[in-house]
Amino acid sequence: MSTRKSHPLIFGTIILTATGFLSRVIGFFYRIYLSRLFGEEGMGIYQLLNPVLSLSFALTGAGYQTAISKLVAEQTAIEKRPSFRPLAVGLSISLPLSLLCSLAVYRFADPIAVVLLQEPRTASMLRILAFSIPLGAVHACANGYFYGIKKAGVPAASQLLEQTVRVACVYIVSARSLAAGQLPSISVAVFGLTAGEFFSMLLSLAAACRCFADRFLPDKGLVVSGMGRLRQDPGGLYGKLLAMAIPLTANRIVLNLLQSIESVSIPARLRIYGYDNVTALSVYGVLTGMAMPFIFFPNALTSSVAILLLPVISESYALGDMAAVKRATARTVKYCGLMGLFCMLVFVLFGRWAGTALFDSPLAGYFITTLGFICPFLYLDTTLSSILQGLGMSGHIFLMNVVCLLIRLAFVFLAVPRFGITGYLWGLLSSQLALMVLYSLCLQGFMKKH
Repeated sequence: MSTRKSHPLIFGTIILTATGFLSRVIGFFYRIYLSRLFGEEGMGIYQLLNPVLSLSFALTGAGYQTAISKLVAEQTAIEKRPSFRPLAVGLSISLPLSLLCSLAVYRFADPIAVVLLQEPRTASMLRILAFSIPLGAVHACANGYFYGIKKAGVPAASQLLEQTVRVACVYIVSARSLAAGQLPSISVAVFGLTAGEFFSMLLSLAAACRCFADRFLPDKGLVVSGMGRLRQDPGGLYGKLLAMAIPLTANRIVLNLLQSIESVSIPARLRIYGYDNVTALSVYGVLTGMAMPFIFFPNALTSSVAILLLPVISESYALGDMAAVKRATARTVKYCGLMGLFCMLVFVLFGRWAGTALFDSPLAGYFITTLGFICPFLYLDTTLSSILQGLGMSGHIFLMNVVCLLIRLAFVFLAVPRFGITGYLWGLLSSQLALMVLYSLCLQGFMKKH
């Protein structure tokens, strides 16, 4: 208990790491279930929704969560107790924005499906997905508050609840459909996603209300003064929050736009290569819905290392202890590199077996075997990005990620029509290698200057 109070950052990181890993385990087996239930084409259609979901969250939630977290920490330090004003201000901006975004996706689901996603069957799924947008925005803002007061248990619990409800809903609805002799629609997976977001939002809001009640209700004087502060136009607080959120949102939107163009273009370029629509969607579904989550699964560990590493690097750099920064960097690169090589060996040797045994798809096995070669670069990129983030080089990270995405897009448009999906696999390998080189050069240049 004393560790929890004395080291909330370490304690919170451990909670997030453990919960994140457990959520990935659940999500991994959930993907296997979906692939067996809906098949390769169904997975391809479902994966086409990712660009809309990612862009919506980038516009309405991601930047505001980070900004609220930073401002809550700042205000709490000044007032010596948790401040709700940044959360109230963030919700007053994020919620209306998310409702407008939700309305737009619902109203224009057909044009989005036909023109942007190039798959009319996604229209009904987009209408269900639209309801999750404001839920996700409120959830993100609430999580930002808890990150700001260093109570990571609530976001961790809501993440686990979201995943559990999602899987349970899909399983229950699908089981009933199969029992009635009907094949469930892939829309069930979108319903599960929305239901999971709803319950995780409720948990986060209930926890926030509990914190509010614990602070203000025991003392009527505190209620009056506290509510008075919340009703005040915070003036500079709106400006501060927007000054933080807008650049973060703009960066996320640019990256997600590029990723969306990539996601939508792969099936289209496969059709140019010579596949019919069903085959193109099936190949895309196997790659993005089966093989890539399998390859990214061990990245849960490197992501956890990255979470732990960022505060260590930030603190050492703030204290001017560059020797500690270099030691932490060297150890991380060494062990993550070794882990990447080990995973590459496992995927190359057993990838074909895993694809057939787990997903009942020989094509997934081929993709896992081929993608195994990106593991050393992929896992190193995760930790190098965290090191650079801890050194305050967010702008450099953004630019280097843009370069990485542009390389992948070049392969999508130039290589896929000539070489099929193999051309995209070459692009993935090239972009991850290029990103590792850029991160390494940037880090090396920084170390030489300091």
